Amino acid sequence: MAGAEAIESDQNVLQKHVAFFDRNNDGVIYPWETFQGFRAIGSGILLSSVAAIFINMGLSGKTRPGKKFPNLLFPIEIKNIHMAKHGSDSGVYDTHGRFVPSKFEEIFDKYAHTNSDALTSDELDKFIKGNREPKDYAGWIGGLSEWKILYFLGKDKDGLLRKETIKAVYDGSLFEKMAVEKINSSKKKHVDK
Repeated sequence: MAGAEAIESDQNVLQKHVAFFDRNNDGVIYPWETFQGFRAIGSGILLSSVAAIFINMGLSGKTRPGKKFPNLLFPIEIKNIHMAKHGSDSGVYDTHGRFVPSKFEEIFDKYAHTNSDALTSDELDKFIKGNREPKDYAGWIGGLSEWKILYFLGKDKDGLLRKETIKAVYDGSLFEKMAVEKINSSKKKHVDK
């Protein structure tokens, strides 16, 4: 158990962000693990399937430097996840996968006008567009996909994407919380029957 703690403490924030999807904790995320992770947080089969294909195909090659041939199992190596950062992003993760607090706060300073600690759907759209770099179409698609999925899964009953929810997705703790909530919700449904 001490080894697992040492490995966890050596992870940067970006690695912690994706570690939830490493369902067998071997340092590699395969599409079926991405699918299982999305299902564990309450996503439907269609979204989980599309996410698994899109994410693993998009990130696998970037996290496997020096490999000449693509791996048709599309593994994502967590230790190299920082190499898969796309353009047109928020800059909250630096090039080494570390969390940059000033960039995180900048999101709300610039875009959270309705509520200083949350983003509405319209504010989120402005934020996504505000991060676009010219002709970075892959980055645009990556950013749009990530943030729209987060909004869909993480908005509250008032349609707000709260600051604590966004911070929790950056450090990976949101996924664990959502998985526990899904389990508890399922247990409650069985008890109520």
